[in-house]
Amino acid sequence: MAARETIDVECPCCKATLKVDASTGAVLTHKEVEKPKPIEDIAAAVQGLKAQANKREEIFQKSMADQKTRHSVFDKKFDELLKQAKESPDERPFRPDIDLD
Repeated sequence: MAARETIDVECPCCKATLKVDASTGAVLTHKEVEKPKPIEDIAAAVQGLKAQANKREEIFQKSMADQKTRHSVFDKKFDELLKQAKESPDERPFRPDIDLD
């Protein structure tokens, strides 16, 4: 008798691994994903949350500082582009399909 061909499939919902017989479509084995262990040390978990809170606060403060300087950066860019536009005004574009008539 020929060996059965099996296909390994991962469930998109629960991430369980199914081993399916290719010829019959029957599920041969089902292996669930191991769930993470619950928190055993509450003090360590609280310390981790505080560290995350400090990191979030640093990111927020950096974002606020960037927002405060953003307006001046845009003003400088605008002034530079305005100066360039005044130095070399655009000429009327050449349109060969209309201008050659």
